[in-house]
Amino acid sequence: MEINGKDVYFVAVKALLRNGNKILLTHDIWNQWDLPGGRIKKDEFKKPLESVLERKIREELGDSVKYKIGEPKTFFRVERIEHLETGGEMIVRIFGIGYEVEYLGGEIKLGDHHDNMEWFNVSDLKSENYLKGGWENGLNEYLKTVRK
Repeated sequence: MEINGKDVYFVAVKALLRNGNKILLTHDIWNQWDLPGGRIKKDEFKKPLESVLERKIREELGDSVKYKIGEPKTFFRVERIEHLETGGEMIVRIFGIGYEVEYLGGEIKLGDHHDNMEWFNVSDLKSENYLKGGWENGLNEYLKTVRK
């Protein structure tokens, strides 16, 4: 989608949730693996991105999870087809910011849109087996910086 010759993007924030040498991936009810996080809502435009990420972590991982949000570590550029409520489809583009987040404890309780999760070792995670396109590319950029 474009306006006056300029591309229009959704903006998303993602949690690169780490527990030591492990990173969390979630599996959603649409049979896709993902990183916790998601898009900014209309009423969040002026809020800090970290507060948007806090909301998404609560929605997707529950209220009892303890964590510390760090710095942005990678960026994602994703293009995908989305189904519209009217029954049609459209190609959307998403610009994502991946924050490194330290898991401090608490029980993870998946939200309504997720059915599974798994902690993966950052040293041997093959992201292409789980993520596709821009999500995979962004995660791979991050993994390059943390693999030893």
